[in-house]
Amino acid sequence: MSEALRPMVKSRLYEQVLERLRAYVSEAGLKAGDKLPAERDLAASLGVSRASVKQAIVVLEVQGLVEARHGGGTYLVRDTLDVEPVDQLVERRKRLPEVLEAREALETKLAELAAERRTETELQDIREALDFMRDEIENGENGVEGDRRFHAAVTAAAHSSLLADFMKTIAGQITESRTESLRQPGRPSRSLAQHTAIYEAIAAADPKKAAAAMRKHVRTVAKVRLLTWVPED
Repeated sequence: MSEALRPMVKSRLYEQVLERLRAYVSEAGLKAGDKLPAERDLAASLGVSRASVKQAIVVLEVQGLVEARHGGGTYLVRDTLDVEPVDQLVERRKRLPEVLEAREALETKLAELAAERRTETELQDIREALDFMRDEIENGENGVEGDRRFHAAVTAAAHSSLLADFMKTIAGQITESRTESLRQPGRPSRSLAQHTAIYEAIAAADPKKAAAAMRKHVRTVAKVRLLTWVPED
């Protein structure tokens, strides 16, 4: 069958709500920390059910764009609601568990080897990546680039070309998992603390402690709102 004649997909109502909310935030000039109207008011204004509004708010939460406070309303986390298409979220949700399993297997071993094999120069590279991430977070960023540099420095210090090649093959998926994790509320500072523990174990040349610290870190990375989200049909 011709691609042009494939079955048409009806837009989910809550996706339309998402687009209206994005436009509203832009037109109203809302910024991070500002409160959105109550769900009942949004439902009345848009002429939809509260369930559709609630589904839209959940998608925004999953993407780290809003924070829904129990009994206190919904607040913007970013200055805009640049919403990722729901279908892309669904696909990432499907592949994320396997990516995290691979990260735990590979990076735990890499941390162990780094503690055994690192040079002083490589240890300094890890330290500089840690400092870079700290500076990012202190400047109000999520620390994504510092996180990338840190894990790359640990990989280099492990001196395992085969494991490094495995990491390269899933680099794109690792970037997804990193971004997903670091946009969780409070996660950047927690990630920095865990990176510090990994660095200290590598500096102390303690392979078991380095592996345990990395395993704990990657399992924290796996705790993301996306994986608890049940997409609506």
